[in-house]
Amino acid sequence: MASLKGRTLFITGGSRGIGLAIAQRAAADGANVVIAAKTVEPNPRLPGTIHTAAREIQAAGGQCLPVQCDIRDETQIANAVAAAVERFDGIDILVNNASAISLTGTLETPMKRFDLMFGINVRGTYATSQACVPHLRKASNPHILTLSPPLNLKPRWFRNHVAYTMAKYGMSMCVLGMAEEFREAGIAVNALWPRTIIATAALQMIPGVDPARGRKPEIMADAAHWILTQPSRACSGNFFIDDEVLRTAGITDLGKYAVDPTKTLYPDLFLD
Repeated sequence: MASLKGRTLFITGGSRGIGLAIAQRAAADGANVVIAAKTVEPNPRLPGTIHTAAREIQAAGGQCLPVQCDIRDETQIANAVAAAVERFDGIDILVNNASAISLTGTLETPMKRFDLMFGINVRGTYATSQACVPHLRKASNPHILTLSPPLNLKPRWFRNHVAYTMAKYGMSMCVLGMAEEFREAGIAVNALWPRTIIATAALQMIPGVDPARGRKPEIMADAAHWILTQPSRACSGNFFIDDEVLRTAGITDLGKYAVDPTKTLYPDLFLD
């Protein structure tokens, strides 16, 4: 794989989980990472803050700028992007990682939770992309990578959690549209989604889900690294699946990513 050394990544919601793993993988190359997330004070239910993430990223070999940012607020996004450009003299890569989830039916989804999912997943992805594009235009190999699924319109993926599905697919529609909109500008816009559940702290908050039947966040980080090191003009508009990406990269032994190799992996949503 090529290197992200010297590149600047702007990652939303990267204080823990998959976002942090992507940041650490880039940092191992010597990349600059901007962590734009809300958490500045420790939460016993969801460990990790922008400051603990910054320390881990720096320990991995990169530079990090932690910025408190609620991506539902375009002013906060603009300030975070300006801080990133001032610190690192530009932005090469945007990773739309921040997301909210509620696997609930229509009658069990309060409008406050509906608005949260749409505010973070759809509006946040759109607004952060909008704010970063002027700077990505100036980069030599610009990428936007959004953690969202392929657009699978089978009714089974809507039936039990229509609000979450719509919100997550809204992120994917940003990928579909922006890939075409910015193709001539040479900005790659792609999506990445896991084949299986990924064992993160957030996953443990979903009742009935056994994280031991998932894979580690590192599989997403390695897949993201491969995507983000591809020539942007030749790699855009794709809805990538993590294990397929790694096989393309020549990595066929995926056993190291399993949390518990003795257990059957549980598939993620939206994949048949």
